[in-house]
Amino acid sequence: MKKIDWIQLLTIILISELVGVLGSLLSGNQGVIYTSFVKPPLSPPGWLFGVIWPVLYLLMSIAAYIIYQTPQILERKEATTFYWIQLFVNFLWPIVFFRFEWYWIAVGVIILLDILVSITTLRFYKINKAAGYLMIPYLLWILFATYLNIGIAVLN
Repeated sequence: MKKIDWIQLLTIILISELVGVLGSLLSGNQGVIYTSFVKPPLSPPGWLFGVIWPVLYLLMSIAAYIIYQTPQILERKEATTFYWIQLFVNFLWPIVFFRFEWYWIAVGVIILLDILVSITTLRFYKINKAAGYLMIPYLLWILFATYLNIGIAVLN
């Protein structure tokens, strides 16, 4: 088993978590806005997002770290490029949705995110199955968020 490069692992975690925090900060008062919506069935309470997202960023960061540790240079480069692109789109979504209240444009952004996360998950899985599995909770949550985004766009 390869020794853990703690600096690289913590750097990836820190960058990913900070992207999430920055996206949240730039999106405005999400909690107040979320509670004001007419929401579709199965909508979770607002506090749950603050619990789920840091865990998802941690899992996907660990997955990215695993991929960075693989010797398959071309596959690794392509997979990690998708990782950083999807992270950027993830950063944009709450700003489009909450700050600008462009719910239907946010649907387009989150569908793009669904596609990018799916591609990233598949590429990670082809390189290292554990990395692919670590992406699955994130993919499922993003798909659920797509349902919520569409529901809120329709109802509001």
